[in-house]
Amino acid sequence: MPTSTLELKTPHGVCPTQIFTPDGAGPWPAVIVCFDALGVRQSLSDLSARIARGGYVVALPDLFYRAGSPYALFPEGAPRDFKSMMAVFADPERRAQFFSRFYGPTIAYDHLRDTVGPLLEALAKRPDFRGGIGTTGYCMGGNMSVRLATLFGDKIAATAAFHPGGLVAPEPDSPHLRLGSVKSRVYVAAASDDQSFTDEAKAQFVAALEAAHVQHTFETYPARHGFAVADHPTFDAAAAERHYTALEAFFASTLR
Repeated sequence: MPTSTLELKTPHGVCPTQIFTPDGAGPWPAVIVCFDALGVRQSLSDLSARIARGGYVVALPDLFYRAGSPYALFPEGAPRDFKSMMAVFADPERRAQFFSRFYGPTIAYDHLRDTVGPLLEALAKRPDFRGGIGTTGYCMGGNMSVRLATLFGDKIAATAAFHPGGLVAPEPDSPHLRLGSVKSRVYVAAASDDQSFTDEAKAQFVAALEAAHVQHTFETYPARHGFAVADHPTFDAAAAERHYTALEAFFASTLR
């Protein structure tokens, strides 16, 4: 599969962005993939490549480019995997550092506008692009995917989020309070076992989608948070396959 790296220029520096394209000349619609807490790595590249094989130009931007790598929070000598990330979350000091240095600044609306805005422009200029642009995200990336829909209006045609967290938060900029600006169709697949997206929060989010008249599909998969990402400790092969099938059907109906 053809792959390349786009050195995406933003107001804050360069955001390295992996680009995956199907074999052939195209043109194709485009998809932006928003990663989870461990950032860009092989499992997210593999996921992006699989989406691309369905007939899409797929962009995987390193949205941590201003913060560095979350591996910096790992204990010395710890493997660079999700089990080590779970150890970070279990340590109050390291967890606080992750949220203040990585999570908060990365999902911030200004950061997403300044980074993904140039990416949307770059995708639109590609000679192998034609159709709509969609987004998908996982865990914190699901949150970012929804936030992008609130930021860019009709520039985004399809918004997907899988086992997302933080969509209903007490802060005044919570995504569920900004759905009135969404113009895309939305597909959310929550996990049945997810402390970051409780049943109460799910009901609040669906109510907010309905109040904002957003065309949407909301499903809850019988799986744990992290089900779609191959190197996550709670990866669920059956749920992951369901995610790929649903995503392909969703993008085929919205982006082509």
